[in-house]
Amino acid sequence: QVQLVESGGGLVQAGGSLRLSCAASGRTFSSYAMGWFRQAPGKEREFVAAISWSGGSTDYADSVKGRVTISRANAKNTVYLQMNSLKPEDTAVYYCVADPRRYGLELRRADYWGQGTQVTVSS
Repeated sequence: QVQLVESGGGLVQAGGSLRLSCAASGRTFSSYAMGWFRQAPGKEREFVAAISWSGGSTDYADSVKGRVTISRANAKNTVYLQMNSLKPEDTAVYYCVADPRRYGLELRRADYWGQGTQVTVSS
């Protein structure tokens, strides 16, 4: 069983930056692929980024590529999402996910999901 707790969301002006964190419980964190999804009001949940268990492979949605970096610190059981040059369309609830088998877009069916953290970007 893995529990995920996101933090770091908030209100930021367009062009600003935020770093989201996701703290995971469980001794098997280092063997799980991790990812971030987001859901804006009235829209479907969408993939943002993913990172392999080792951190050696990452994947990004086209909408955030070049502005977002996903990373992980297995010793701290934490995954991060650094977001720069934020736009109003980045406003959403951001969810952290974890899965021992899936990766990339397939993380939409991940075994474990956090409760989400709100990111609001004002224009």
